[in-house]
Amino acid sequence: MNLFEELRALGVDVDDGMKRLMGNEKLYRKLLGSFVKMIGSQTLAAEDFDKADHTSEIEKAHSIKGTAGNLSLTPIYESYTEILNLLRTDRPEEAKAVLAKVLPVQQEIVSCIERNME
Repeated sequence: MNLFEELRALGVDVDDGMKRLMGNEKLYRKLLGSFVKMIGSQTLAAEDFDKADHTSEIEKAHSIKGTAGNLSLTPIYESYTEILNLLRTDRPEEAKAVLAKVLPVQQEIVSCIERNME
């Protein structure tokens, strides 16, 4: 399988992502690489939700959601949309549960991109 086939199997809407970039595969691949780098610096962890103030987590979730949405990384986009809404309504425990579900999927997508970009 190639990168796009693997991403599709993981729930990524590659066709929509490419459409957003007018079919520019080179740019889409470049932006996928940028997403991997961004995830490394914007990572959320379960313990982040144990604090009283979630401003930083809201900013990170918003950033991840936006980038994932632009690239049509659907499972990540949908989960971070939910995390963001839960944090904004002061429900960090529920947000933590959503994060726990998406992190393995997120890691699969990131690993897929890394593996196919070498």
